[in-house]
Amino acid sequence: MRLFFASLSCIYIAGIFLFADSSVVSTLAAFNPYSLLHIPLYGVLTVLLIFSVMPITQLPVNSLNQRNQRNLSREMRSLFHWDQRNFFLLPGGIASVVAIADEIHQAYVPGRDASITDVLLDIVGISLVLFFFFRVLKTKPSSIH
Repeated sequence: MRLFFASLSCIYIAGIFLFADSSVVSTLAAFNPYSLLHIPLYGVLTVLLIFSVMPITQLPVNSLNQRNQRNLSREMRSLFHWDQRNFFLLPGGIASVVAIADEIHQAYVPGRDASITDVLLDIVGISLVLFFFFRVLKTKPSSIH
């Protein structure tokens, strides 16, 4: 599954760079006066990158008596408990590098220009997704029995 999302991430990144020189961008510009589409564009990229680096664990599937339910529950809660902050650095860093590289690339595309505002909007999209995933995947140690 991670290979699937890694492949989708690569295709998505290639699409970002290929569409920079496309007439689609000029068509979308009429509907995007403040470049706000950068936020969901890089939000989706960040989601794909998170799923491509997310750890895969083997959860027990044997009969779930009370003891096994506790073990399963503990495993589920600890699934993303390992070094969460560092886990989110990789997809966030990759997405940020792509955002900066895309703006540098646009500086050399005829009819396009590089903008620090676009990079900041990209980082807003990246940060929103990272914040959402961090909050959703965060475990509460006090709830572990």
